[in-house]
Amino acid sequence: MGKAAVTGILAFLCLSTLSVPFVHGDEKPKTAPNGAETVRRLYEKVGRSVGLPPHLVAAIDRYELTISRARRKTRPLALNALTGIYIPDTRWAGELNPDPGDTVPVSIRFFGGIGRDGSGDGIADRRNDVDLLYTVASRVREYGSGNDDFAIGLWEYYHNIRAVQRVMQFAKLYEAFGKSDLSKHAFPLPLNSNYTYRSTWGYSRSWGGYRIHEGTDLFAGYGVPVRSTSYGIVELKGWNKFGGWRIGIRDLDNLYHYYAHLSGYNKSLKVGDLVRPGDVIGWVGSSGYGRPGTQGKFPPHLHYGIYRDRGMVEWAFDPFPLLKQWEREEQKALRMNRKR
Repeated sequence: MGKAAVTGILAFLCLSTLSVPFVHGDEKPKTAPNGAETVRRLYEKVGRSVGLPPHLVAAIDRYELTISRARRKTRPLALNALTGIYIPDTRWAGELNPDPGDTVPVSIRFFGGIGRDGSGDGIADRRNDVDLLYTVASRVREYGSGNDDFAIGLWEYYHNIRAVQRVMQFAKLYEAFGKSDLSKHAFPLPLNSNYTYRSTWGYSRSWGGYRIHEGTDLFAGYGVPVRSTSYGIVELKGWNKFGGWRIGIRDLDNLYHYYAHLSGYNKSLKVGDLVRPGDVIGWVGSSGYGRPGTQGKFPPHLHYGIYRDRGMVEWAFDPFPLLKQWEREEQKALRMNRKR
């Protein structure tokens, strides 16, 4: 795929990034648990080495981590790994290399392997976080550091337009919010509203053909605000004959959050816009099961689903446990605020 083709696809997807730095000016990063500060320094170090802004390095690593988590058996990571990157030994050392564990940069290059020494110790080690991240980032950087060139580099490395889209989405999120910890979540309905829900995963549905229910139904009155559960980017917005007026948001865990049967949207939201946990994205309704505008074929409720990207396909999983967790966390935070 040529540069013009990839550029055109990215323009169509509205995935251009912003122009603010990953760490703003003299802002001092806050140390976070689980080695977040160490990881941030890793992104900055590799970014300086290859000539990429840290948020682009972070976006590559985040995408790799989400795929490694989704395919644990085929992409095993070391228990104490700082990066989510996985490179098979044959690709690292070269398919014809008689030593799949080769760590000598010269022989790796001779056999067509991609493994590089990023730490400066003269060894290209697949078990070294810096070497792993440097290898991928430097391969992508070969095509340039501008948005279009970066996208071309991603395509040449992954040969998967979904991977290009995801990395560019993650880069936009990291760059816009200026921090790496974007793990906060919110319950999709205001806790002070009148709502009820239970696990409805796997229930049968017959309208439009037999299918199972891939989500949780949260029943509430017409017009109750529907909120984003995460930091994310609006990936889809419009009508679906099953879900009615619906909106889809992608987060940094490579999860697609699906909100359906809305009565309407927050009109300021467009595809490609960014949202925070708790941002109002629409309102509860009963749209769907017919042509655009069909309403009232069932009681008003929010259908909420989550889909995980596995690299080539997406699959749904039961969101009910996460909804209960986010509800408890928000209730706890509200109680603590009242005590202050």
